[in-house]
Amino acid sequence: MTKTGTVLVVDDNRSILAALQLLLNKYFGKVITISNPNRIHATLRENRIDVVLLDMNFSASINTGNEGFYWLGEIKKHDPNIQVVLFTAYGEIDLAVRAIKDGATDFVVKPWENDKLIASLQAAYNLRCSQQEIKRLKEVKRELAPQEPDFFWGTSPAMQELRSLAEKVAGTDANILLTGENGTGKEMLAREIHRLSSRNNELLVTVDMGAIVETLFESELFGHVKGAFTDAKTDRAGKFEVADGGTLFLDEIGNLPLHLQSKLLTVLQSRSVVRVGSHTPIPVDIRLITATNRNLDEAIIRNEFRQDLLYRLNTIHLEIPPLRRRREDIVPLAERFIARYAAKYGKAPFALTPAVAKELYSAPWPGNIRELQHTMEKAVIISDGKYPDERYLQPLRAAGSGGNALHNAPNSTLEEMEQSMIRQAIETDNGNLSAVATRLGITRQTLYNKIKKYGIGD
Repeated sequence: MTKTGTVLVVDDNRSILAALQLLLNKYFGKVITISNPNRIHATLRENRIDVVLLDMNFSASINTGNEGFYWLGEIKKHDPNIQVVLFTAYGEIDLAVRAIKDGATDFVVKPWENDKLIASLQAAYNLRCSQQEIKRLKEVKRELAPQEPDFFWGTSPAMQELRSLAEKVAGTDANILLTGENGTGKEMLAREIHRLSSRNNELLVTVDMGAIVETLFESELFGHVKGAFTDAKTDRAGKFEVADGGTLFLDEIGNLPLHLQSKLLTVLQSRSVVRVGSHTPIPVDIRLITATNRNLDEAIIRNEFRQDLLYRLNTIHLEIPPLRRRREDIVPLAERFIARYAAKYGKAPFALTPAVAKELYSAPWPGNIRELQHTMEKAVIISDGKYPDERYLQPLRAAGSGGNALHNAPNSTLEEMEQSMIRQAIETDNGNLSAVATRLGITRQTLYNKIKKYGIGD
């Protein structure tokens, strides 16, 4: 077994220090023992400490635990990622539990059992390694992250009103719920809010809740420790930990099954996660943004969504209007996409004729910005002249024909329109679900979830 990691043991009982030196040397690369806590500062400066095993009382006849609280705070000031395991007598367990709330990783009761002590220290060391890996991955992601295009607010009154509110709340840590139809740009708005926030030097971590397999929900979001389940070969941080210090964007939150909503609520209330297979809470500092195209108030009435969870998510509600309510933005958006994809594919950008611009302006765009974007990309790819010919507008005319759910049923609910769009897309693509998902701008897993939800094909 390869021995790694440095453990610092702080206890005023020299016999305990000698015993722990012999025991821990078998499991860790380096073990440092000190009997005087006043040497902690110097020891931390001179060594790269991973885990500290800290006694709670050092003065004779004093058992308040205040010394332990003080030195816990000093260690965390030096390096918040150093893991501290408390050494406590039986009567001090309540104090140890309180200390965990203040940042300690675990506590061990004296007299200790060797196996439990080693397990606790190894778990703390693994957590330390995991946090360092998260830090490294964040640095890599920042360097490799593609430059996102600027968010297009447009000139429509609806979008200018949305912009005013979004800019006001971006600088806060308030939870934000984004709603709107598929393809309206909820993820892009989440990225813009993150860019405008004080957390913009940290990561924005995006999770498609509709694409997470239920059995892996906790592992994906909260992480797991080695051996927690069959395929857990190593410790792994969840999305909450990766987003620590930054923004966590949970897309398709309305698709989260009811029995998993309580687990998410618990984390949001405690602002800490417990990895699968562990009992150690890990504090997380995130700004939460969620998005859905469902009417969550109706879902609450049908007992499909928890009202208390909605209260947590819905501190600020931003609704993105569909393209049909911001038609003055359609042509500028189309020109923006033409320029982007012309540069991407090495082609000269073509101009929109008045007739084409009118066609774009009048189309219903049930897929909203995403549909417009895909249409313009195809037009650029196929174009070999200054203007696109009539072939490029065929998908738009099909979308605006008599079979369009938005065109025919203006009083339909959002879910009824979504169901109709899915059925129409399945018919258009002859049941090819990959093509359907691409057409609708969603993942295959999200499409499967929606097909199951609406009973399509039953």
